[in-house]
Amino acid sequence: MGEAAAAGASTSEQRASAKGFAMAVVARPEFVSFVALVVLMVLTSFMNENFFTVDNLLNITRQVSTTGIIAVGMTFVILTGGIDLSVGAIVALASTMLAGMIANMGFPFWLASLVALAGGTLTGAVSGFFVARFALPPIIVTLAMMEIPRGLGLIYTNGYPLPIDREFGFIGREYVLGLPIPTMIMLVVFAAAYFVLNRLPLGRYVYAVGGNEDAAILSGIRTARIKLMVYAVSGFTAAIAGMIQTSRLLSGQPNSAIGVELDAIAAVVLGGTSITGGRGHIFGTLIGALLLGVLNNSLNMIGLSPYSQRVVKGVILLVAVLIGYLRKQNSR
Repeated sequence: MGEAAAAGASTSEQRASAKGFAMAVVARPEFVSFVALVVLMVLTSFMNENFFTVDNLLNITRQVSTTGIIAVGMTFVILTGGIDLSVGAIVALASTMLAGMIANMGFPFWLASLVALAGGTLTGAVSGFFVARFALPPIIVTLAMMEIPRGLGLIYTNGYPLPIDREFGFIGREYVLGLPIPTMIMLVVFAAAYFVLNRLPLGRYVYAVGGNEDAAILSGIRTARIKLMVYAVSGFTAAIAGMIQTSRLLSGQPNSAIGVELDAIAAVVLGGTSITGGRGHIFGTLIGALLLGVLNNSLNMIGLSPYSQRVVKGVILLVAVLIGYLRKQNSR
């Protein structure tokens, strides 16, 4: 009798422990992503001895730099409960603007970059204006804006790449202090985003809008302004990615960055940011971007076809969204 009771108590403790672990996983999804990143790196190193070479690791950071930078802006948008499907088109528009001003107008790289960054920011702000002013669904607005900037880039270039001189490839191809310049830019962007979201009132307002917009309005937060600003930030980060891409490819590509918005969303969600807004951390987005980069590198190393890779990434994204849903349910 006593043994049966003890066994029952032990089983109850095990169930409680398992439930507690599951709740911890749901509560801190960025921690799960970090563990998954470490495990994936270790497993890949067993399958390919070249994985942990310095060249390969630096190559991974270079490859994820543009997605990571775009994901920073996407984090701001998703934290407010929105979504931005136009970032790939803004990358292409900024790329063609930059290359056109250099190749056709003789602008210096720095001036052309400033104009391209301003153009990307303005394009993002246009999406934010329609979302904030007319309360239109973000997915519809940014779906329309996914077509307009890319169409403008295609019109300007006639659908062809715009080549630029090799001397302009330093940002996309060179190293500083042993790190690729795109990697350094990505780290600076993440650091700036961390400061804004965690040290400035704007960051608190972004979380407030996504957490409970009605309460945010009652507390005096100008939610329309915050929404416009986060889409402008998303356009700005997409334009930075376009600048890096142009420098790396030595050309403006009007057909580039197709589907990059899905990779950016995946990085944000894998990093633990709630797709419904109000919860998330910019450090988690960095982990999510690195996880995607290591995953792509690993799948390439084992020879998995690009078509099969899309299936794998889709399943992973679905699991991440499910964890985010369970997290929200658990918080109620």
